Amino acid sequence: MIGKLQRVPLRDVWKHEALDFTKWLEDNPDVLSDALGVTLSNIEREKNAGEFSIDLSAEDESGALVIIENQLEKSNHDHLGKVLTYLAAIEAKVAVWIVSDPRPEHVKAIAWLNDSSSADFYMLKVEAVRIEDSSPAPLLTRIVGPSVEGKSVGSTKKDIAERHTLRRKFWSQFIGRLKSRKVSMHANLAPTNAPWLSTTAGKSGLSFGYMIHMTDAMVYFYIDRGKGAEDETQRVFKDMLAHKDEIEKAYDKALVWSSNDGARRCMISDTISIGGLRQEEKWDQVQDGMIDAMTRLERSLRPYIDQVQV
Repeated sequence: MIGKLQRVPLRDVWKHEALDFTKWLEDNPDVLSDALGVTLSNIEREKNAGEFSIDLSAEDESGALVIIENQLEKSNHDHLGKVLTYLAAIEAKVAVWIVSDPRPEHVKAIAWLNDSSSADFYMLKVEAVRIEDSSPAPLLTRIVGPSVEGKSVGSTKKDIAERHTLRRKFWSQFIGRLKSRKVSMHANLAPTNAPWLSTTAGKSGLSFGYMIHMTDAMVYFYIDRGKGAEDETQRVFKDMLAHKDEIEKAYDKALVWSSNDGARRCMISDTISIGGLRQEEKWDQVQDGMIDAMTRLERSLRPYIDQVQV
């Protein structure tokens, strides 16, 4: 015979959150450890965090400090704030928030914290159940927790954000350098988070651009006459390719000519190998190299650009 599982009101099992539920967790660390998938030890109640008192603190298998905040009710902003405050106050590495009713926005917040922080965050749902007339039993369910995949995504997001900040700083300095060197060409560009800056070459579908990579930089001439005009793009590229020797002689260096038959976009470029985005101490040299290369590239291509039909 199979009995029917029934839920029991939490306050029928634990009358008082701090005196009963927190005490029960302290006495039954195995139940909490099983729900988390993390072995906890050295559990203490009411550990001080400045003027505040943490419900429970513990250590995980690695000895990292864990804070545990309990809530026998629906999750709220106040307790989320406490979790973050306690985590920072005692420099814990793991935070556990136990609630009876997790709001979707708080589940999302904990998931976001796992992606965005070096700490590990868990949210558990607590229930009490019984089978027919049996004694009530606790049921702790992991709603959200850290994962290797999540940390990897978080690390990627952080790296992207750092790159965006660094690129904007690079381009701001670069544009200032264009103006200080009194280079009117491209001096009206605006800084961006993107790895490139480009401007028109004076004809439809033709542009000059700069690109910054992690360890090097590039200047380029770009041909894209638009969707449906691939033949025109190829024609412009091949007309210039026919003068490759003259163009490279004027540029004073071999260039990279990039095209596939039928491709919508073609490019003529040169790499500046002095340094890149990660070598901030070389930015002055990199930027001077980019400006000098662009000046030569524009000068060497201008006679052939002027021949392109609008």
